[in-house]
Amino acid sequence: MMARSFRKVAELAASGLVPEARATALERVAERYAVAITPVMAELIDSTNPTDPIARQFVPDLAELVVTPEELADPVGDNRLSPVKGIVHRYADRVLLKPLHTCPVYCRFCFRREQVGPEGEALTSAELTEALSYIRARPEIWEVIVTGGDPFLLSPRRLSEIVRALDEIEHVQVIRFHTRVPVVDPTRVNARLVAALDTEKALYVAIHANHPRELTPEFRGACRKIAKAGVPLLGQTVLLKGVNDDAAVLESLFRDLVAARVKPYYLHQPDLARGTGHFRADLRQGQALMRALRGRVSGLCQPSYVLDLPGGHGKVPVGPCYTDAVEGGGWMVEDFSGGRHRYPLGDGG
Repeated sequence: MMARSFRKVAELAASGLVPEARATALERVAERYAVAITPVMAELIDSTNPTDPIARQFVPDLAELVVTPEELADPVGDNRLSPVKGIVHRYADRVLLKPLHTCPVYCRFCFRREQVGPEGEALTSAELTEALSYIRARPEIWEVIVTGGDPFLLSPRRLSEIVRALDEIEHVQVIRFHTRVPVVDPTRVNARLVAALDTEKALYVAIHANHPRELTPEFRGACRKIAKAGVPLLGQTVLLKGVNDDAAVLESLFRDLVAARVKPYYLHQPDLARGTGHFRADLRQGQALMRALRGRVSGLCQPSYVLDLPGGHGKVPVGPCYTDAVEGGGWMVEDFSGGRHRYPLGDGG
């Protein structure tokens, strides 16, 4: 087992994760966007495969220096919708709480890549108090999504403080943590971290995973620890060209997540973050993949395919439609194998 994370291009080159000849050029990428690969993910990389799906997610690429006109520094409008530091309030009934901007790994497609990094700041005690006061003063806030960065990098003591503070706000009924830790650094999910999640409120953990090879035995063990504490697990996946834009890969990923007690929740169309165009598939391809999955896996394995609209206008489902109105009344409905069937009820005219 390798001892520590790789955080410099020189370390990647010395380990064979990138060719020495490319290291100098890749320094330009690292100067702009943070680099970190945990030992668990580094061990999964097949350095003999130039299109390895794990490497593609975490190893810097010169394509990141290509910025297209539609790409944005803040593609989902976090900054515009941040009334106080650490809070994003996009929907009336829920907010994001971002206590820190560091991550165990830095995904090359990250929509917050302009904000996160090893020097990413954490909220001070006073700033966290102000963020919690914002939540406390707004009874319409029903759910708080703790994200970042990766909140599971916080110490169990600080995690517990956040959970307890939210537990004491009567109108907050649901707490959700978004994390990559169970995948990329599963040994961090220990008894102290799990105990920090204890609350009388409904608490969910949403785990980001993109390829079935990421789902190691250690990942499954981490999920088992969280689930045994009574915490439901959700899965979030980004549709990535060259990583998982294949029906068989997605089928394997979603089956393996469900078998690990993780319900696939969202399949995200990549956001318009700068330097990420090489990851984006066409929406029609995503819809075709969702159609293919409809007949291959059970409903437990079906996430919603969503697009987070640029500018902070929120997520919308962009999956395929299986119905057409029929002139004169009723509907034509397509089944999972492409057969079309008349459904007589409803005003289709």
